[in-house]
Amino acid sequence: MKKFFLHAKIHRARVTGKSLEYEGSITIDDALMTAVGIEEGELVQVVNIDNGMRFETYVIKGPENSGVIELNGAAARMGEIGDKVIIMAYAMFDEGEAHKAKTVVLDSKNRINRVL
Repeated sequence: MKKFFLHAKIHRARVTGKSLEYEGSITIDDALMTAVGIEEGELVQVVNIDNGMRFETYVIKGPENSGVIELNGAAARMGEIGDKVIIMAYAMFDEGEAHKAKTVVLDSKNRINRVL
């Protein structure tokens, strides 16, 4: 049997921008994506720590080391600039298959503070 497990997590990122008129997605700094193994176009779940909203969308690669975390399209209604969010991606593993999620904890400028 296969099961879904967390494979990547960006913890306590701060929203840096919103673009309501965009088609939809979340833009993430490429360096953060690389650090946890999230790919452009990948489905992610986003949890807004400040307002409790939870949504799914796909990822667009942002400029490397820019710190960008931008909510686009309908997702722009799910948070405000400065809100803290957790971005999670899941993968399917065989039952009993070893897996450990790659997790980064960010500072207030969306730079990696810790790797878990």
